[in-house]
Amino acid sequence: MSARLRLIPAHDYRRERWRNGFGWTREIQRFPATGDWDWRLSIAEIERDGPFSTFDGIDRELVLLHGNGVRLRFDDGEVRDVEPPHGRVRFAGERAVSGALIDGTTHDFNLMWCRDRIDAELWHRPLVGSMVLFVEPGETWVVHVLSGQTHAANDRDREAAAMGDTLLLSATAGRARFALDGGGEVLVIRLRPAAGKV
Repeated sequence: MSARLRLIPAHDYRRERWRNGFGWTREIQRFPATGDWDWRLSIAEIERDGPFSTFDGIDRELVLLHGNGVRLRFDDGEVRDVEPPHGRVRFAGERAVSGALIDGTTHDFNLMWCRDRIDAELWHRPLVGSMVLFVEPGETWVVHVLSGQTHAANDRDREAAAMGDTLLLSATAGRARFALDGGGEVLVIRLRPAAGKV
């Protein structure tokens, strides 16, 4: 069995301008690291009203981390409010959408994935005591700590993550078991090859 546990501390996230210049992003991770990515994790800092960047072939999910929320207005007329404490919305990256801040700057967790290559699921979970995750070969699981702290461990490695940090769990050969311990709230994400893709 080959299992990997990796901690990405919040202070290691790379801050850069949005592609359209209307906000800032702190990139947590992209895979692969170079060229066209299959999936990407980041935290968007929305400072003013304006359009979102578009991404062809990409699906995305936005989760409010901090702030009083943002109202998303899609060009087809749909309106979605992403409100405290951790409102979320999933939409296609090709859709034209503008964000209007409800009351001040927001920070939003941003999961993006290439829909032809990746299936993605995201859960918001309380962490009270222990949680066990089983990771299949080829999958990557992500644990982003919203509040509190957690320890993650497999048979060989152990990492401690505090609020704002991110853990990556993966397996390349054989099913891997990871135990989480702690208290607080986390986002848990499963990323795996899309059905029919290897």
